[in-house]
Amino acid sequence: MASQVDRLLAEQTAGCIPEEPQSVSSAAPSLTYSDSDEQEVEEPRQTEPRRRRASTRLIAQSPEDIQRITGETTTQLVSRCCGGGCCFSKGGVKGQTVEYEQVQFPDNDAYRSLNLKIDQIPATLNNVSDLPEQTAFLQPLRRPSSVPSPTGSALSMGADENTTSHVGDLERKMGSMTLENIDTTIEPPSFVQPHPPHHVFAARIHNTRELTGQGAEKRTFHFDLDVTDYPEGEDVDFKVGGAIGVSAPNEASMVEELLDILMVPRFLRDKPVLLRTTKGRWPTVWGDDQARELITTRRALLTWCSDIQSYPPTKQLLRILAEHATDKNEKKILLFLCAAEGQGVFCDFRTGPHVTVAQLLHAFPSSKPPLDLLLSVLQPLMPRFYSLSNDPHESFETRDGKQHRLVEIAVTVHETADWRTGTRTGVGSGFFQRQALKLIEAQRKGERIDVYIPMFKGLMANPLAKQFISDGPMLLIGAGVGIAPFRGFVQRRLKTANCANKVWVLQGVRDSLVDELYSGEWGVHEDEVKRVVQSRRGEGRYVQEEVKHQADLVWYIINSVDGRVFVCGSSRGMGEGVENALVEVAMEKGNLEREEAKEYWRLKKEGGQYIAETW
Repeated sequence: MASQVDRLLAEQTAGCIPEEPQSVSSAAPSLTYSDSDEQEVEEPRQTEPRRRRASTRLIAQSPEDIQRITGETTTQLVSRCCGGGCCFSKGGVKGQTVEYEQVQFPDNDAYRSLNLKIDQIPATLNNVSDLPEQTAFLQPLRRPSSVPSPTGSALSMGADENTTSHVGDLERKMGSMTLENIDTTIEPPSFVQPHPPHHVFAARIHNTRELTGQGAEKRTFHFDLDVTDYPEGEDVDFKVGGAIGVSAPNEASMVEELLDILMVPRFLRDKPVLLRTTKGRWPTVWGDDQARELITTRRALLTWCSDIQSYPPTKQLLRILAEHATDKNEKKILLFLCAAEGQGVFCDFRTGPHVTVAQLLHAFPSSKPPLDLLLSVLQPLMPRFYSLSNDPHESFETRDGKQHRLVEIAVTVHETADWRTGTRTGVGSGFFQRQALKLIEAQRKGERIDVYIPMFKGLMANPLAKQFISDGPMLLIGAGVGIAPFRGFVQRRLKTANCANKVWVLQGVRDSLVDELYSGEWGVHEDEVKRVVQSRRGEGRYVQEEVKHQADLVWYIINSVDGRVFVCGSSRGMGEGVENALVEVAMEKGNLEREEAKEYWRLKKEGGQYIAETW
């Protein structure tokens, strides 16, 4: 960023050599400065004004300053900004001769996959990030011994009584702590609790199937989850348009690989250990910021508590790898990425494809940091949320002579590039796909197995759920898996006589032959209430274009008593496109200027008539 700003300003001020003012300097603040100004010695006044080159450096006080210089839109700035402080980086000491040293880059596929654009590394690095504070500590469980201490021991010879008492209390406390009896292969430890009063519940998959056809760009699976035995006492029930939270684990093979790289002995991986944290919420999800002591295992922490693949690398993580790298070349590269001189490379690295923790460790194989130090800087593994695709008040099925209550969801599998296998799936969607394929394969073989999803009642008061309270006309606009929560709306509406002709659905798909979700599963009169828009087949129209084509319907619904427009789906492309289309509808039908049309929809959103749920 700094180099880009310098280049733009240099081009704009080329050939511009302003005169030194002869009068007293103005009190108005200057937009330019030079680091060497403070080092200049005051010279006697000269008869001829001294000419100097205009400075081409600018103090960037805010993102607005950067936008003013580069001409970028807010969307462009946010999508490119890494959050690493590039805008405020000042680099090394000005005027200092830079010496470079020869560094041999790691010769392995993992390092090459990082695409680090490093030409040469200065011999001296400035503003290297400090080693982060360690906040998590793994300690072996020491059971209190029944054998008395020898009389000649250090404790018996003048040791402080308070210290002795504290040690005794700690030993008794640790002796009473035990590993809880929870099967962590299907659900997380109890301390991985979402916000109270919710607790994670291992819901059995009643049935699953793939909704997309062969050849679809993205696979989408449907799940029926059995919540018959969901714990009572949370004072909230499943709702149409609501969402459940899912505590998805990291893939077992990725956890095992990470333990192998860190050279954690196999006999220790599942052995109970005391985890002591000094501050923060981790390893809980939304717990209080406080110190903790609990019994767990190393495998459970990596499986359920720390995200090892979803976040871009941080300087804290790289600094730890540098500290524990035994190869001098690897250490130099890692320190360079943590220094002011490497800020631009770090920015490109951070905003590029996300890398896994294992990939970083493979790239710098001499670095073997302690597991608890690594856990201190990794991001927490957060729950994923999935909208219900049915009316949970009406979904029951009898099995084994018992009535089971079901909630239904649809999950689209997210894939990203992987340095070794070509692609890898996301934490949440990949977990759902593995569970679905496991059950489908068992059913194909005629086997009966139980497969679980660790879930909780997550967002039963989200915008889609809260606004389903009236009988006014509704327009439901969605693309991809964003159409799933509308299925529950339509199912309920079509069962109510005074609402049957007051709901319309605009569904955007790539190709209806392989991508249309829940075709024929919306209830009676489906053809009358649903319009499928294909972007890759036929006339090739996107759902936002269909919104403008249905301008009369949109304007009628939004101006009706209790009329509502719902939008659900990805904010990229579809969400922004639909919002712009609605603005254009208001401009055309309401004879409004663009800003007036934007204000119109803003007021409708405040009034609960326009509800957008995008991600």
